[in-house]
Amino acid sequence: MLTPEQIARCNQLLLEGLSEYLNEHPDFIDADAIRELTDDGSMTAEEAFSLMLAAALGLSVGESALHREIYAVYFPEMLLPLDAEVYRQDPYYRAVRLPDVREGRWELRTLSYKPYEAFAAGDLGWRPDGRMIPQIGYFAERFDYPCVLEGGREWMLITPNEINTMAPHVEAAFGKVLTYGLGLGYYAFMTARKEDVESVTVVERDADVIALFERYIRPQLGKPGEKIKIVQADAFEYAATRMGAGGFNYVFTDLWHDPSDGVALYHRMQALEHLSPGSQFGYWIEDTLRWYE
Repeated sequence: MLTPEQIARCNQLLLEGLSEYLNEHPDFIDADAIRELTDDGSMTAEEAFSLMLAAALGLSVGESALHREIYAVYFPEMLLPLDAEVYRQDPYYRAVRLPDVREGRWELRTLSYKPYEAFAAGDLGWRPDGRMIPQIGYFAERFDYPCVLEGGREWMLITPNEINTMAPHVEAAFGKVLTYGLGLGYYAFMTARKEDVESVTVVERDADVIALFERYIRPQLGKPGEKIKIVQADAFEYAATRMGAGGFNYVFTDLWHDPSDGVALYHRMQALEHLSPGSQFGYWIEDTLRWYE
């Protein structure tokens, strides 16, 4: 059993190691490497990926008792071999086909995960014993996904991570919904599909993002698209001056790229919740943001 002190250290080691791995070389493990370990039938592809990732993170599973414990109590809950076809059947994927186009500094493109390329696939999971379980997904085949880039930097992606982390907020939405941040319109579309959602108001400050949505995405959304209203405004100005009068039932905020730019924005929006006391509030990757506070 890990002590609370060991758990705190393991949380830090894993998150730091995975952050470096995902940012620097997420495709270090590839199909050829997996095949080398599985051709003789001695292990499955899932076992091979798990062992290779442990080694890539510097865990000496065969030598260190602590590293073996990390491998035993984190990895089974952490690694998610995903079915690409399940995600291809997502309603947004089925409805929307994006061209490769540019609008100002914004660009629509289709990008891909390579087979066995690792990626974040969910919010951090808190466990009663103090463990923070990252959610790391991968596909055994190539997987294409739509993306918005700002100045060449990935900003909004419709990947398993976005689908999984937005799902609870889609489920929670009802009545009049307000969302801060448009992106590719995934959250707006998925909530607008719900019968118990009356309308979806999206606050987006960038005219080029709105133009991309109106020109290339809204025409593909069908009836749900009729519920979506776009307001060009700064999110915090809107929250401070107009949110309270809107009678919104559910307010969802997704204004950040990752925790590095999200924590401050998260707290800034939280501080404005009192202006709309009748609303329920949700925040993208809130558990992860809380870890980085």
